Amino acid sequence: MKMIPSTPYPTRSNAEKALFDRLRMAFETGSGPRLTGFHSMNLTRHPENRFGEADFVIVGPAGVLVLEVKGGRISCEAGDWFTVNQFGERNRLNRSPFSQAESAMHALRKRIEAELPPALWSQLTWGYGVVFPDCDWTISSVEWEPMMVADFRKMRDLERWLTGLYRFWRGRDEHRLRDAGDEAVAAVNALLRPEFDVGIPLHVTLDGLEQRVASLTADQMTLMDFVEGRARVICSGGAGTGKTFLALELARRWSASGSKVLLACQSPWLKRWLEKKFAIPGVTVSLARAVRTAARRAHVDHFDALIVDEGQDLLDMSTLEQLNGALKDGLEQGRWCFFHDFNNQAGYWMPDPDALALLHSYCPDPAPLPLRKNCRNTLQIMGEIQALLGADMGSRGTGNGPEVIVRDAANREAAASILADELRRLTGPGGLGVSEITLLSPLPLAESSVSLLPGRVSADIIELDEYALLSFPPGGISFAEIKQFKGLENECVILVDLPRPINPDASIPDHYVGMTRARSLLITIFMPADHEQSGG
Repeated sequence: MKMIPSTPYPTRSNAEKALFDRLRMAFETGSGPRLTGFHSMNLTRHPENRFGEADFVIVGPAGVLVLEVKGGRISCEAGDWFTVNQFGERNRLNRSPFSQAESAMHALRKRIEAELPPALWSQLTWGYGVVFPDCDWTISSVEWEPMMVADFRKMRDLERWLTGLYRFWRGRDEHRLRDAGDEAVAAVNALLRPEFDVGIPLHVTLDGLEQRVASLTADQMTLMDFVEGRARVICSGGAGTGKTFLALELARRWSASGSKVLLACQSPWLKRWLEKKFAIPGVTVSLARAVRTAARRAHVDHFDALIVDEGQDLLDMSTLEQLNGALKDGLEQGRWCFFHDFNNQAGYWMPDPDALALLHSYCPDPAPLPLRKNCRNTLQIMGEIQALLGADMGSRGTGNGPEVIVRDAANREAAASILADELRRLTGPGGLGVSEITLLSPLPLAESSVSLLPGRVSADIIELDEYALLSFPPGGISFAEIKQFKGLENECVILVDLPRPINPDASIPDHYVGMTRARSLLITIFMPADHEQSGG
C-alpha cells in the first residue's frame, strides 16, 4: 500500500508505528486493491471538537475507511475507557475508540462531500474500524461488530482484515455495489493529501513569530515520490520553484527514517538561516567546504544521506571530492539528491563541465528531474523577469500581485532620491512594515546609492550579515549584496545600482538573483549603462 507520508509522522505511539509498517507492506504484490494510506489526518472541521484527528485513513476503489489505533492495555470501567501505555501511564479516554473513529469518519465525509461534486462522492462507501495491536480482543458489545476490530492476531493478516472490513461496510450500504471509479478515488486522494502533507517554506509571517505553511505543489509531490524510490537524483529548477523548501522536506523525511542527513550549501548566510529557523533532528547543515568538520561534530564517520542546495555553486571536482568523502558509500553508490539552477547564474561560479558529467554518471536517471511551477513570485514579477532577461521562470506563480515598478536614475544621487520617495510611499499609512522590505545591490552598502539616503530614511536600514540573519526579517529595512542573498526572499525587494540588462554579460546573474527574491512586490531603480558600479 502506498503510504502518505512515506514515513510515519513523529508520535509516541508504538501502536501507530507498528500499524504504519503493516499497512505499507499490505497488498505489495499488486494483486489486491489499489489503496492509499494516510497517517495522522488533521480534521479542521470536526462536529464536536475544534480540531480532530484520524489516526489512519485508507482510500481505494472500495471506499474510505477511518482507523483509530489504541496500543497497550485496554479497559472500560463504568463506561469510561482507559489505556495503559508502554511507560505504565494510565490514560482516560474522552470517549470510546469506536466513537472516536465514527465521529472522525463523519467529519471527514462531511468535508469531502462539501468539496467534491456529488457525481464523485456518491460513488464512495464509508466505514471505520479500531485497531488494538497489543491485545487479543474477545469482548462483545452492541456498540461494535467483531469484524470492526483488528487485534494482535488479525494484525498478522492485515490484508484479510481490511478486505473483510470493506466487505462489512459495503454490506451495510447496499445501493453502492460497484467500486468507485479512478476519477473519484484520485479526487479524494488529491483533496486529502494537501491537508497534511505540508512542509515549511523559507519565510515567516510579518511579525516573525508565526510560520507560514505552504502545501507542496503537484510537481514537488512528484519529486518526493520519485526520490523515495531512487538512491541518487539530480533536480533542476529555476528560482522560486521551491528547491530549498524541497531540500528541507526531503531532509525531514530521510531523517525520520533514522538516517543521519547532511544538507550542504555554499552560502554562509543560507547555512545560518537554515540552522536557526529550520532545525530538524538528525539533519546537519554545513558549508560544502566544511563537511569533514560537520561530520566530526555530528559524531559520525560518514553521513547516511546527502542533500545539496544551490548545487550550481558547488560543481567543481574539489567540492565533489569533499562531499564524496563525507557520504556513506560515496557519491557513486551513496544516497543523495542534488538541487541546482543554471538559469542565468553562471556569472558567480562557473560550473565545471567535467564535475557535472561525473555527477550525471553516478545517477541512475541522469536526466535532471525538472521543477516547473514557481511558488514564490507573482505573475507580474515572473513576467517582468522573463521579458527583461529571457529567463525561463516556469509556470503558475503565486497569483496576481502589484505591478512591477521600474524607474531610471541618471546617477547615484538621483537613485537615492527615487529610493527615498519609494520607501516613504511603501511605509506610509496602510503600507508595508519595514521588515517586509529588502534593498539589494551588487555593491557594498558604503558604495551603494543606498548610502546617500537622507538620515531620517537611512535610520531604518539594517545591513545584513550571517548573524543578523538569525532574526530575519529584522526590525527595519534590510540591505544586502545580491550574491549574499541567494536562497532568501522577502515580500518586497528594491533592486538598486544595476544598469538595464541590454546585453547578456556578467551583470545578468545579479539581475536574475536580485529580481527573483521578491515574493509580492518588485521595484527596480536602474542606473545608466555606462555608470561605474564602484561609484567612481
